[in-house]
Amino acid sequence: MSVPPTAYSRTRRHPVALLRASLKDASTTPFWLDSPDRPTALPALAGDTTADLVVVGGGYCGLWTALIAKERDPKRDVLLIEAAEVGWAASGRNGGFCETSLTHGPENGERHFPDELETLARLGRENFNDLKATIDRYSMNVEFEETGVLMVATEPHQVAGLREAADDNPDATFYAAGSIPVKSPLYRAALAETAGYGYVNPARLVWELKRVCLELGVRIAENSPVRSLTRDGEAVTLSTRIGTVRAHQVALATNGFPSLLARTRLLTMPVYDYALMTEPLSREQLESIGWVDRHGINDSSREFHYYRRTADDRILFGGFDAIYHRGGRIRPSQDQRPETFELLADHFFSTFPQLSGIRFTHKWGGMIDMSTQLVAFHGVAWDGRVAYSAGYTGLGVAATRFGAETMLDLLSGEKTDRTALGWARSHPFPIPPEPIRYPAVQAMRRAVAASDANEGKDGILIRIADRFGIGFDS
Repeated sequence: MSVPPTAYSRTRRHPVALLRASLKDASTTPFWLDSPDRPTALPALAGDTTADLVVVGGGYCGLWTALIAKERDPKRDVLLIEAAEVGWAASGRNGGFCETSLTHGPENGERHFPDELETLARLGRENFNDLKATIDRYSMNVEFEETGVLMVATEPHQVAGLREAADDNPDATFYAAGSIPVKSPLYRAALAETAGYGYVNPARLVWELKRVCLELGVRIAENSPVRSLTRDGEAVTLSTRIGTVRAHQVALATNGFPSLLARTRLLTMPVYDYALMTEPLSREQLESIGWVDRHGINDSSREFHYYRRTADDRILFGGFDAIYHRGGRIRPSQDQRPETFELLADHFFSTFPQLSGIRFTHKWGGMIDMSTQLVAFHGVAWDGRVAYSAGYTGLGVAATRFGAETMLDLLSGEKTDRTALGWARSHPFPIPPEPIRYPAVQAMRRAVAASDANEGKDGILIRIADRFGIGFDS
């Protein structure tokens, strides 16, 4: 039996010539990083050194860990080590969606942490508010906007779910077809939520976190990949190509990159996400699609899209085509995938035919770290000297701050609400290594697509995976 078509199928609806023309002059540099404000990289480590706390990884998780560690104890000697340039990977090239949820939505939270939902919701709100307070306290220019989100149904079976969500949330507004403020022939219903959804310029957030860390006295070394960790009596030794660092404690914030701890190496895998950025749109163009407010938009499919407006009124359009590249290696060449860019362009013009003929100025991709729970996990090793946090699965803009606090709590030995959570005491189901991994991922991708096409009804593979706590989304 053939799979019925969906609003966003993989069969293109627009001529290939039109799609390629729209992408012809697009830069391959991520839009956010393509800025004259991009700071110069700091010097690499030179020789041997010591530190009270070494943070490995210069993305959001590592930067938040270093910043909060200095806020908790200004006298603590904190060194952050980044293998390349701070923020060059996922933290500098994501969509900038910032939200209170720590669980990739209530349904995923219910699946994995049913007894902790109220605590997770409270801690998520507190984390979001603390993030906003930090931005204000240090006058961080990150283009933060708390403007809400519009969840849209593009398939008939998704409408009931949005209506039920509106019934459970007095602050949400349900829109039936014909009354949706943003105009698209694909939208069948929508749900507007305002509280707890914000947006940042992701690269600026990285650069401002870096600035504040330096002002607080954090030492930062870039272009200094750590090759190994070893126990050294009461300390941990980190080896780099230049020398060694002897630390009292270590926080690992390497996310989708190969873990320096063998025990967590099979708990994440690198999945590539791709996005397009349009040229700046005029007021007339935005009014033609009814997108006059500054909220972001997500659709309700398992293979979903996310899109938002920038400060200069471009539209970022990404998601849907989550790609695991055979072998699991992380290569710059994988940041570009023409077939995915053409698919996204096709979906964009299907969503907004009113904008047919516009050009995309940037096309890029990058690695995110996916865990089988679709949320982060946190833990401690080596008698409390090494902490780790990873597996954010595309939800890291705000959640990495929570992960940073959790790692610091674990290193302190203090029992807190964060360390009592299940994901700080257990691990997600491990991901099989190659050569099993690639065919397994492809089978899950097909099952997810089939679920979207079958009115959201999961097939046997997804149902079996659910029993083992395994999830997969775009």
